[in-house]
Amino acid sequence: MPKLTIAKLTSTIALAICSFSSFAALTLDKSQSTLSFISTKNVNVSEQHTFEHFSGQIDDQGKLIITINIASLNTLIPIRNERMQSMLFNMNSYSTASFTAQIDPSLRTLKSGEMSLTTVEGDMLIAGNSAPISFDVVITGLQDGSISATTVKPTIINATDFGLDEGIEALKEVAKLKSISTSVPLSFSVTFKP
Repeated sequence: MPKLTIAKLTSTIALAICSFSSFAALTLDKSQSTLSFISTKNVNVSEQHTFEHFSGQIDDQGKLIITINIASLNTLIPIRNERMQSMLFNMNSYSTASFTAQIDPSLRTLKSGEMSLTTVEGDMLIAGNSAPISFDVVITGLQDGSISATTVKPTIINATDFGLDEGIEALKEVAKLKSISTSVPLSFSVTFKP
């Protein structure tokens, strides 16, 4: 009897390992995802901006990669879009920004309606410069194996960490502004589907 129990246990563990390692990648669903940041000029004038096109994937080992298309920046003012793309993000040399991280693969198995509060730590790459960054997010299991991740609070990105100071100064001069904050709150809500 003990041998049979051990054999069953071994089979169950082997099956679980095989099932876990055979997860398909999860892909970001753009139709249900948003990415925005807030800029502040002249001390107390804040405006929200979005990126309209970005993609992402979580592989079966929990590796997360988000890629942001700089050309999709939308500030609601075309000339400002162009200036930020060229002067700040140096889009001619760096057409995308990205975020990479390793998440707990078990978060992929949340049941529909089940939630988990976690911190995702990774590296952000903007205009060729990389810096560590973390996001406090709530991850929710959805139907059909999908998951959503939403920032609990904005993460403050320091433009200095990515060498964007000169670009900010250039924007300030061309727009004849007294100041542009180098601290930028970033928020997102994303859905990943199998």
